[in-house]
Amino acid sequence: MTVGDVISRLESLAPPSLQESYDNAGLICGDAAAVCTGIIVALDSTEDVVLEAIRNNCNMVVAHHPIVFRGIKKLTGKNYVERTLITAIKNDIAIFAIHTNLDNISAGVSQKMASAIGLENTRILAPKADQLCKLYTFVPNSHAEKVRDAVFSAGGGQIGKYAECSFSSEGIGSFKAGEGTNPYAGKKGELHFENETKLEIIFPVWAEREIIKALLAAHPYEEVAYDIIALQNEHPGTGSGIVGELAEAMEETAFLALLARNFDVPVIRHTRLRGRMVKKVAVCAGAGSFLIPNALAEKVDFFISGDFKYHEFFDADGRITIADIGHFESEQQSIDLLLAFLQENFRTFATLKTTVRTNPVLYYKT
Repeated sequence: MTVGDVISRLESLAPPSLQESYDNAGLICGDAAAVCTGIIVALDSTEDVVLEAIRNNCNMVVAHHPIVFRGIKKLTGKNYVERTLITAIKNDIAIFAIHTNLDNISAGVSQKMASAIGLENTRILAPKADQLCKLYTFVPNSHAEKVRDAVFSAGGGQIGKYAECSFSSEGIGSFKAGEGTNPYAGKKGELHFENETKLEIIFPVWAEREIIKALLAAHPYEEVAYDIIALQNEHPGTGSGIVGELAEAMEETAFLALLARNFDVPVIRHTRLRGRMVKKVAVCAGAGSFLIPNALAEKVDFFISGDFKYHEFFDADGRITIADIGHFESEQQSIDLLLAFLQENFRTFATLKTTVRTNPVLYYKT
């Protein structure tokens, strides 16, 4: 298995098209064609993590956070980013980041947070738009089922929790085959009319290549007529944050104690408690203050994330309780998520969980 094989599998879990515009997920450095000798999984690909990979004969680091966010003009080792890259390049260590694309899948990092506190009936808090397309194609009635099944197998036809969704209508298509053609029906130079089925099938944008490949392979015509239309519909399976419910309502202080325990948090910054039971909860791994309006609209009791600024706490406005458990603490379970996925998919080399605690934030207790 090569580094590229690992990347392909990871990108099937969290397609690159789901990363935010500011992000830099993907292969940061390294040779995708190199044989993978082992993987270290971490939240951050720091120099200590790269050194850990070297000690364990692993030539790949898979991290949630990209080590490079901004452009680099020189590599002189003047800061931790440059030192990490120099160490990785000198020792042929590939660094791969799977960041906001992993955040934006329904089984991503925020779902791990939700599972850690026992949320049920979960769904995406802020679904993403512009992640869906619709395929329109015209096929002889005799091949409609074959083409439909091929497109389903390639990833089409999923709407929420419903699979193999399509719409069909029948009509009459016409064409005249020219010189050098080998028409499926009709004769060269003669106008031909064919009873056809129009198929409409929705699919996620990242599946387009496989959808077209499957369509062309299953369709009997030499020249396949099809249209792909971008949709503005929200994709219920992609987006930011998770909202759900506790199995049983809890008192606010008991819920804060649960957060401290389950996320190993010594300090939780939060807004004023409202004297109400906690039942409906929203979470967002990392820095989630941009989702405060969504949490308010959902009328949750608690919104849990990290990196809230002082003035953002005011946005709770007494309508919800905001709890800041820290950026690292909210995303630390991304390591277990990636570790389990890689160990399940690759058994010919070691995939190890880092022993380096990369959190740069420490807490002083008096």
